Amino acid sequence: MEKNLNSPARILLTALFDDGAYQEIGTYVMEKDSPAGVVTAYGYVNGNPVYAFAQDKSIEHGAVGMAQAEKISKLYRLAAKTGAPIIGIYDSNGAFMDGSAASLNAYSLMMEQAAAVSGVVPQISVIAGVCAGSAAMMACAADFVIMAQDAELFFTPNIEQSSAEVCTKNGISALTAGTPEDAVAQARKLINLLPVNNMACTPCMEYDAPAVAAGSDFASYVQSIADGDSILEVYADYAGAAYTALATVTGSTVALVGTGKTDARLTETDCAKIARFVRTCDAFSIPVITLIDTLGFEGSAASETAGSVRALTRLAGSYAEATTPKISVVTGKAVGAVFVALAGKGCNADFSYALETAYIAPLMPEAAVEFLWHDRLKGCDDLKTKRQELAKEYTDTVASAGAAAGLGTVDELITPADLRSAVSKALGMLEGKRVTNLPKKHNNFPL
Repeated sequence: MEKNLNSPARILLTALFDDGAYQEIGTYVMEKDSPAGVVTAYGYVNGNPVYAFAQDKSIEHGAVGMAQAEKISKLYRLAAKTGAPIIGIYDSNGAFMDGSAASLNAYSLMMEQAAAVSGVVPQISVIAGVCAGSAAMMACAADFVIMAQDAELFFTPNIEQSSAEVCTKNGISALTAGTPEDAVAQARKLINLLPVNNMACTPCMEYDAPAVAAGSDFASYVQSIADGDSILEVYADYAGAAYTALATVTGSTVALVGTGKTDARLTETDCAKIARFVRTCDAFSIPVITLIDTLGFEGSAASETAGSVRALTRLAGSYAEATTPKISVVTGKAVGAVFVALAGKGCNADFSYALETAYIAPLMPEAAVEFLWHDRLKGCDDLKTKRQELAKEYTDTVASAGAAAGLGTVDELITPADLRSAVSKALGMLEGKRVTNLPKKHNNFPL
């Protein structure tokens, strides 16, 4: 039996692996009367060993049965033994529909294997075409999902809700690319920034100087810290007030988290976005650098109804539990609970810095004046002007970065020009960080 070298699955695997070279596993396994509709293989991506599978829509539309599940599961078992990442390329209309429970067993087997190596080896799902039903659950169990522009991902058919655009906006897809080949190229770039497994060191590579010098805005802070042309932002169109990206600093992979991407307060989706990203990075010991500039968390009735307190608690818990190196920099305002969650001693930050112009306090100045200095407003003829004067006094004294440093709330004050130097030196000192937690399975977040 000859294999189809020009099948869509093999074309994408050729694009994935270095020099298009890979070794197939189980090429001649049959599913009913045809070859199993998936190609499983191993090879090298950017010089590192990687396992990959690609569903083959040219065979029974890539229909999933027990033979396909066994092939994919073997790949996961090999990954567990050897500590190599897995990239899954999805393009299938779903399971064989013969009325039996065989397809349920197939998906259960694959989900078991995927869960077993979650947090052990990186998993990336590339949605090249259709990813439907239980396969969507399988794909979303990966650390990152990448979708081609015309791909679809859904539990039940709904054209309006299954597109790559929608999946990007609702946080399912971390990255969107044009064609399936473009999506595979994104997977190559992403896997290059990830350790091969949870026991390996973060990748170290050649690097260029930062693209820009530090200015006075969020974008320039990020670009001045990271090596030139190394930033890969993920979930860019989801939860717009939060920023998450992978990059390199002096050649080593880091995670960049920011709350100053927009002027908006953090919502429950912003909290969820950051929390999930930090947990992913912590699983593979990728250092987390957090830049903080926000008025705090959204406190509207709508956000409370949506569960903002639960989301905030999960965010704070993600930082507190993470044992990877953590560096926090207050670049603007850090008010109340947001400082506690992202930069305070409770979040277990190894180093906390603040720009000299930062504002760090439990309250905004106007609220602080009313609550703390209300007696100083008595008898004033011009209350508006007096409030403004007192607010400025509070900002310049009690809430100043210098006051926070004096209380030991932050470790050091720096200037924008010092950002990269301070971060890179701290990263160097934290390379050997080791933390032993109390014995437990995991912590327990709110629903």
